[in-house]
Amino acid sequence: MYLEFFGFAKKPFELVPDPDFIYLSRSHRKAVTYLDYGIRERAGFLLLTGDVGSGKTTLIRDLIGKKYERVVLAKVFNTRVSIEQLLAMINEEFGMDAAGKDKVSLLRDLNDFLLDQYAAGNHPILIIDEAQNLEAGLLEEVRLLSNLESSHNKLLQIILVGQPELRDTMASPGLMQLRQRISVSCHLHALSLEETRAYILHRMKVAGNPEAVHFTEEAVELIYRFSRGIPRLVNIICDFLMLAAFADEVRTVTAQMTEEVGADLDFERTYWGGGPDLPPEGALPGGKAGEELLGRIERRLEAMEDELSARLPQALKSVAETMHKMQADFSHRAAEQDRRVAELGERLATVSSAVQGLALSAPDRPAAGFARRLMDGVGMGGKK
Repeated sequence: MYLEFFGFAKKPFELVPDPDFIYLSRSHRKAVTYLDYGIRERAGFLLLTGDVGSGKTTLIRDLIGKKYERVVLAKVFNTRVSIEQLLAMINEEFGMDAAGKDKVSLLRDLNDFLLDQYAAGNHPILIIDEAQNLEAGLLEEVRLLSNLESSHNKLLQIILVGQPELRDTMASPGLMQLRQRISVSCHLHALSLEETRAYILHRMKVAGNPEAVHFTEEAVELIYRFSRGIPRLVNIICDFLMLAAFADEVRTVTAQMTEEVGADLDFERTYWGGGPDLPPEGALPGGKAGEELLGRIERRLEAMEDELSARLPQALKSVAETMHKMQADFSHRAAEQDRRVAELGERLATVSSAVQGLALSAPDRPAAGFARRLMDGVGMGGKK
């Protein structure tokens, strides 16, 4: 909606995870380094945790987008399942048929597949996202998958991605063996105030126009206070601030605007007092806040439509006047060219008469001979 107004190629604060927009804060950079090392060194289990909206999925998608040599990836995002369902999803992600098979058959198929990949020199990796939803018993079943091995190497590397409560679950006494197999562990922390400011500018730059909107220092401080440095919440409030700036036709986001948007969204209660789950991606606020914002946007669009309608007749009139002027100018030039051709024709006729007179008046003089040769050369006729 506001892309053209601000000169963006795409939305700068979209909620859908996009590796193009990844911003590496201090903790994000550390996590990327650790995970990259773990994958390249074929370490055992890798663990990545972070709060809701901290950028775990974006980080994983960026990781997947990198070109690791001979890596075969399987990604599982639905973790509220039984062990049979989990195994079926893993096998299907690796390209195997899992329909109607029991646990034993699924494990045998997976083992055979991993042996074939090992023989081919490939490196299978399983990424389990939202792993905090796995119960302790299911996490233990996942650990057992790491027992699939050849005589020299593990056949499968597993990356667990989840919210901080995953660490609480793994702290239970029954999961000691799993904890001991975690070779790389990293946690994504919230952005600092300075990182929040840099994050906002980074996303506008990637979207195509880092100078589209100026966020005042006070506005950034309020964005940080509302979001507490959680990237997804920064995106939510900044997206609404962009809409508000578009509706008001301004290019500076002030503290007052930020306070108003925060109040409209009831940020504290909606995103911090209502439980850990954030709103669906792309959701608009409900009730009075949503109606008011949509009303402002509608009025802005109507004003743009009226402005365009008012300008269109004048623009068409200007085009018509320009074309008429060009046509008149062309006609004038054509008439002038015809006049000059006629004038040259008259002058040529005068010269022709003079030459003929010279040739006939004194045929024995040298000038008369020259005149006759000239007449013959230009095709005036006459006798020698």
